[in-house]
Amino acid sequence: MTTSAITAAVATRPWQLSAEAESLWKKFPPRANPKSWPATRVSRAAVVTRMLTPPFLGHDSKTRCNRKLTLLKVLDWLEMQPGSTWQERWDASGVGADGRVDWRTRLIDDLKSVDNLGPRGERIFKILGMGLVQLIGGDVLRPDLSWLIATNSPLRIANEMERVRDGEAIAKLRALRTASTVGDSTVLPAIEKIALIMAAKGGMVADLTPGDCLELFKTSKEVFPGPGKSARHSPFCYQLLHSLGAFPADAPPSVRMFSTRFPGQLTTEQLVDRYDLACRPVRDLLVDYLRERQPGVDYNTLTGLATALALWFWKDLEKHHPGMDSLRLAPDVAAAWKRRLQTRIVRSTNEHGQVVESTVERATASDTLMTVRAFYLDLAQWALDEPARWGPWAVPCPVRADDVQHRKMKSRQKARMDQRTRERLPVLSALLEAVDRNRKAAAARLAAAEHVRPGELFTAGGQTLRRAILKRHSPHLWAEEPATSRRRNLAREESNSFWGWAAVEVLHMTGIRIEELSEISHHSLVQYRLPSTGELVPLLQIAPSKTDEERLLVVSPELADVLSAIICRVRADDGGVPLVIAYDHHEKVWNPPMPLLFQRKIGLEDRPIPIDGIRTLLQDALATTGFTDATGRPLHFAPHDFRRIFTTDAVMNGMPPHIAQLLLGHRDINTTMGYKAVYPEEVINGHRAFIARRRDLRPSEEYRSPTEEEWEEFLGHFEHRKVALGDCGRAYGTSCIHEHSCIRCPLLRAAPAQRPRLVDIRDNLIDRIAEAEREGWAGEAEGLKVSLAAANAKLAQLDNLITHRAAAIHLGMPTFPDVAGRHITRNQGVVTGS
Repeated sequence: MTTSAITAAVATRPWQLSAEAESLWKKFPPRANPKSWPATRVSRAAVVTRMLTPPFLGHDSKTRCNRKLTLLKVLDWLEMQPGSTWQERWDASGVGADGRVDWRTRLIDDLKSVDNLGPRGERIFKILGMGLVQLIGGDVLRPDLSWLIATNSPLRIANEMERVRDGEAIAKLRALRTASTVGDSTVLPAIEKIALIMAAKGGMVADLTPGDCLELFKTSKEVFPGPGKSARHSPFCYQLLHSLGAFPADAPPSVRMFSTRFPGQLTTEQLVDRYDLACRPVRDLLVDYLRERQPGVDYNTLTGLATALALWFWKDLEKHHPGMDSLRLAPDVAAAWKRRLQTRIVRSTNEHGQVVESTVERATASDTLMTVRAFYLDLAQWALDEPARWGPWAVPCPVRADDVQHRKMKSRQKARMDQRTRERLPVLSALLEAVDRNRKAAAARLAAAEHVRPGELFTAGGQTLRRAILKRHSPHLWAEEPATSRRRNLAREESNSFWGWAAVEVLHMTGIRIEELSEISHHSLVQYRLPSTGELVPLLQIAPSKTDEERLLVVSPELADVLSAIICRVRADDGGVPLVIAYDHHEKVWNPPMPLLFQRKIGLEDRPIPIDGIRTLLQDALATTGFTDATGRPLHFAPHDFRRIFTTDAVMNGMPPHIAQLLLGHRDINTTMGYKAVYPEEVINGHRAFIARRRDLRPSEEYRSPTEEEWEEFLGHFEHRKVALGDCGRAYGTSCIHEHSCIRCPLLRAAPAQRPRLVDIRDNLIDRIAEAEREGWAGEAEGLKVSLAAANAKLAQLDNLITHRAAAIHLGMPTFPDVAGRHITRNQGVVTGS
């Protein structure tokens, strides 16, 4: 089946919601529309008296005159309609049924019929809306929400609501745009929508409910179906009200939780019924089969099984062989199905403009064949345990073992992945330098633009730009290229370059999957205190993903710097990392609020950066490097390439494969070795055999356990390496070859805590040099100057280290026992995860 056929098969109704979203809609219903309320039941005299007093009066005499005239004419026209309240008369007029129909024409015609237009006649046509807006602002009339959305007066109604209904709250909403990452083109229409809800439902801004906003979104889609303009269907008004604190505490922090764009999990029946299978017995069989498999697989795998069996297998058979009702396939039917599955038709246009069809191999055919073969074999196995239930469906499998060339497929895949790794590993260091350079350049351009006035030129990050002159408020900083006048969002460029750099650094230093990267939170940073030395070891806790096993990675100083930069960027004003809700696209569920590290502000909402967003950031960061492959095309890095590079680099540099297996979270060490690209399996096995033969040839005494004296001698070496200024780096079994002149020794690693002692030594050397020069001891002075130069060099190294670490901050990491309640120990005391 083609892609369009799949899309048609899974099409859903426009407002079909997931079970989770439906529960939220029921929990937060819109306010009811009463038929009558006090303001609409008052007399004409009371309405006129109220409308002609502050705050309903205009600012100048002309405006006051026009407001009074149009108010009286609208009231005259409404009095001609049947009803006991002003709202009943509005409804009886029929003009509120469709906001696209101009109600003013009906008013002019009705007043003309009773000779009540007045001296200005039809000239008041253009200003009649002023009178109706007064009645809406005064809560005398509450037009239907669909009518308000369809009219062209949301801005006028918003201004009226701010002036006469709830000016303080609307002013606060306008002030929130300075904290938003969207411009006035989104914020101002959102305030207009809030005003429309107040006009249709009554009350103040604080009276609005989440259900009112949801009703507005739904009504907007019904009045203006299709994509339309982004601001027309934008849910930003929900964010404004939530940020203002107008909603209850249990209201979802994001309107996305109500959206149809994030469907929840479907039942097994719904997964199969998406494809409208004609044979009911086979449909029921597939539902039962998926229900049996469901406890042992995740939702993403279950969805893949349903698609392979219901769509690519049985739906295809029903399309080409109508009336089928048995899993027993004739040889010709099975062969035809496998041919259709293994190839697909690609249509392209040649140089003459003609459409050319070509047959190409389908990359996913082997996966579907294995799924169907497993389906038949499962039925045969289950039939032995429950013959009454599964026995009638136990038939010969149409997919033979040699149809699925698993080993050949894996070999080809391994060869492709190895080639990718061999191409990308040599340029990794240059890539890291390039993305870091681009990050710093983007930050420099943004900082430089902030210090110039609009219209002025500035040079930073290797580019000369002009700060743009904006006609409307924008939360971003824009600049123009002088030659082309092309505008660039410098704030967005800086943000994208930073997160692209952060993703590259974390992926290449940890080897984690991109799903795991998106789930790193502030809680993932833990620390463990070594029982022997009391030293704190920072650890990164990787949440379960593909293998459902947690694991711990040691945080290197370089990784700590990157994580520190991320935390500094996302921290809120109160010092904490904001809690964000993320949608799991694999499990189709909303995760609870978490302090995820890969997050940024969208509008007024802190949102996690999704997996597809991280991929886009990576590609944008890599596109600026200019690297090419062997064919001269741009060299692209997939997130998983960093995982393979990490494995190859670790094993090449001596990491035992079983340790790499634990770090990567693989269940099988063969999977880990499959990630290593440089050495083939024969080389590894040959090396292991060589080590075994070498041990057989070497004296057995070299492999015995050390005696107590030997062990004490071994530990004593490291004790002797401790000196007053720090640690000595001389090799094991060697004595000091510099006659313990530590201040001049390049092997001395000075400890930061000993800096005061080093300063005292430097000051003492300066005094001694002065004394030697005063006494004429030229030789003594020359030797002391050598020691002074060495002391200054040690101080410079120490200051460089301290300065480099000064940017690091306390990450607020919980202690290891606080988060290791489910921690277990395996393999002779090796920590493997919980």
